[in-house]
Amino acid sequence: MRLTTKGRFAVTAMIDLALRSQNGPVALAAISQRQQISLSYLEQLFGKLRRAELVASTRGPGGGYTLGRDADQISVADIIVAVDEPIDATGCGGKGDCMGEDSGKCMTHDLWASLNEKMIEFLDSITLKRLAADQLAKGISIEESPVKRAISSVPVVKPIKVTAPNSIFALGSALAK
Repeated sequence: MRLTTKGRFAVTAMIDLALRSQNGPVALAAISQRQQISLSYLEQLFGKLRRAELVASTRGPGGGYTLGRDADQISVADIIVAVDEPIDATGCGGKGDCMGEDSGKCMTHDLWASLNEKMIEFLDSITLKRLAADQLAKGISIEESPVKRAISSVPVVKPIKVTAPNSIFALGSALAK
């Protein structure tokens, strides 16, 4: 099994979310800043996590993501599978045709298949709650820092300059000139 950045980033972002979602939705921009993960990449990952119902999204000002289930009900295996990360050490993807379609299994197929079972069993035994608790035990700081948003909290008032006629009579006068 080779765990790519997709799986690593998804687990990291989910730990970050689990640590902070008690205070309401967490913006992906905030996770992106804290974890140094590209915002567009996080958007792709969270789209998959949302479809797997591991996270829920809230739109609008103050929106973001929250956990779709309790942190103790989400395992690392759930997260990795949700982002399409294969958990497979066999050379054939578990099909049993390692030597080619007609040749059957390679001599080590059963070894790698057993490893797959152990990896899934191990990753399934580790919950998001446990990973978040481990981070808290290490003394991670979870105070919220404001994220710069494109929408200002102060309304911008600009005077409106009207250059069009404001009545049918003014329109007639403008056209007569």
